[in-house]
Amino acid sequence: MTIIKKIASIIKYSLNFRPPSNKNNIDKKEPQKNLTNSKSDLKKIRFEDLNLHEFLLRGITQLDWKYTTPIQKDILPRALKGFDMIGKAQTGTGKTAAFLVTIIEHCLRNRLKKHSKASPRALIIAPTRELAIQIGKDSKQLNAYSKLRTVVLYGGIDFNKQLKLLEENKVDIVVATPGRLLDFENRGYITLRFIEIMVIDEADRMLDMGFIPDVRKIIYKLPVKEKRQTLLFSATFSDEVMRLASAWMVNPKKIDIQPSQVAVDSVEQIIYIVTDQQKFSLLKNIINKDKPSKIIIFTNRRDQAERLTNKLISNGLESSMLSGAISQKKRLNILEDFRLSKIKILVATDVAGRGIHIDGISHVINFNIPENPEDYVHRIGRTGRAGAIGKSITFACEIESFELPKIEKLLGKELKCSLPPNYLLEKN
Repeated sequence: MTIIKKIASIIKYSLNFRPPSNKNNIDKKEPQKNLTNSKSDLKKIRFEDLNLHEFLLRGITQLDWKYTTPIQKDILPRALKGFDMIGKAQTGTGKTAAFLVTIIEHCLRNRLKKHSKASPRALIIAPTRELAIQIGKDSKQLNAYSKLRTVVLYGGIDFNKQLKLLEENKVDIVVATPGRLLDFENRGYITLRFIEIMVIDEADRMLDMGFIPDVRKIIYKLPVKEKRQTLLFSATFSDEVMRLASAWMVNPKKIDIQPSQVAVDSVEQIIYIVTDQQKFSLLKNIINKDKPSKIIIFTNRRDQAERLTNKLISNGLESSMLSGAISQKKRLNILEDFRLSKIKILVATDVAGRGIHIDGISHVINFNIPENPEDYVHRIGRTGRAGAIGKSITFACEIESFELPKIEKLLGKELKCSLPPNYLLEKN
């Protein structure tokens, strides 16, 4: 279906000129899935074929990881040999595991005879507290048998509590936000002179959030780039990001994982043609029918998120909301409850949702189609993480359907639209 015909059909439907359809197909069958079962499985590498240390491999096996994701397949063979790498990849591609496996393998294969408490061997810089916390949790899971110690440093909580964690034993891996790390370093509580591996995650967001001056200060306190390994990850290869890579890295190998690879390989994408008035009934019926393990519902604005959350709660669906108006402490509590499945329905705006890095999210709903196509890729990346299969459902109404062509252009593929089955539109 061409873009013009697709939009015309959505507008026509919104005016209640529903085209004729085969009742057997609409009433009884699920819409055709847009999940492509490509040959990518044949290209995957088994973790056990990477000759990893026994302790690391046991941690990977405990997490039930068998095959590498595309970013891991391209990054790990060279990163494990000590080369600098720059990866272009969205969240949810397995990039965190790629750099953690590199760090852990290096530390296990190169044990230190002397190791002071506040002198980490690896440093991971992240732009947000939520991302730093999630990386720390992932590191601790992978290190279940290695006994390498990870400490996470970020603002918004008591400084002395983090200091106690830093001082109680030797630290192998530090995950930190830039400002809090400089606080500790400037006060002499941590030394960065012996860092062997440096990771900069989401470099593009570092730029957007104005953190690069702090990151530069941190870089100057590390060994020179020729005496450390540096891994950098970004959602874009902008000129600014590439200039940073040139200044901070030695002949890095570039790996580019396109958004389309992530979307096609790991997420079932459904686009439902609906009117704006039908959206809530459709959402409610999807939740009741699919019974998602965890679901994130994205809106474009804070007021939309507030109204939707209140409506879900009034209809007996316990929900929480993340938006820019939520305090940091409350936000962390909501995310932790969501991670532990105490909350299964989360409504979020794009700004608030960018820090969500939680496994086990089975569904993402685009209640509103984002104006920025990159946000679409980021949203669906909340599910189907690290090779798991997830489901993304987008509500294309007469108001927002004009955003679809930009998304299709970014993905490099057509997004097939379909009418929802009648039973999903019933009002209860």
